[in-house]
Amino acid sequence: MFFGEPSPTVVRACVRDGRGGSPTLVLDDGPFGEAERRRLPGEAGASHAVFVSPGPEQDGLPLFSLRFFTSAGELPSCGHGTIAALGHLAARADTDSTRVSLRVAGRTFPAWAVRRESHVEAGFAYGSVELREPAPGESELVLPALGIRPDALGPGVRVASVGRPRLLVPVTSRSELAALAPDMERLREACDRLGLLGCYVHSAPSPSGRAAARMFAPSIGVPEDIANANSTACLAAHLAGHGFPRIAVDMGDSLGSPATIRAGVSDSGVLQLGGDVVVTRPFP
Repeated sequence: MFFGEPSPTVVRACVRDGRGGSPTLVLDDGPFGEAERRRLPGEAGASHAVFVSPGPEQDGLPLFSLRFFTSAGELPSCGHGTIAALGHLAARADTDSTRVSLRVAGRTFPAWAVRRESHVEAGFAYGSVELREPAPGESELVLPALGIRPDALGPGVRVASVGRPRLLVPVTSRSELAALAPDMERLREACDRLGLLGCYVHSAPSPSGRAAARMFAPSIGVPEDIANANSTACLAAHLAGHGFPRIAVDMGDSLGSPATIRAGVSDSGVLQLGGDVVVTRPFP
């Protein structure tokens, strides 16, 4: 099903109309030390690196295990990194349609990718999302660091977790979202104190489920993420109970790299996450 010797590749995950996306390094796993795993993303001009290990077949499908690193260390999971890895695998498959099993942090799940003329459409079945109301003091510690005015804050602040908790923060409009200029040091201290991965600030969805978001995560070495798919899955899980079975979230515009992530609940009730991938260049 797969051909050729894989090589380290930088791909753009979750591109929008073929543009932008989050540069992500994808490479075969090997005897890398911790320091090297943390150094490689920056050397490749990426915020994240995905290390891929092939394994025995799972349910008749090729199995690949994934590990994710930023300059700050290993992440238990990474949604856009998973999408990037799928684009990389699809680019060297011998068919236009690819189905695999992926293993991340002890969980195995189905994933798929389809090669198009200019990009790869990738998606996978997501796991469970834990949602809760913020505990007393959590929002009060974080929101001032984000710089959100009280009248710009929307209803429904939530703490969401897919291994590590993050704060979902609604604002009233895309313009309010674009104007945010968080105090990163203050935000990092607040997130560290509360054990939060970061803050995913999002606009209210349109009737069709289109929204915009910005993810601030200085605690993991990413002041602002171009595309944060895990948090988009968290938002999809939250909005599924409010009449939005599927959403498309625009990110990256404030960083000059437009990205879009798709998420939603399938007809069978499975939360799915996906995006488009462009394989750009080998590394180094």
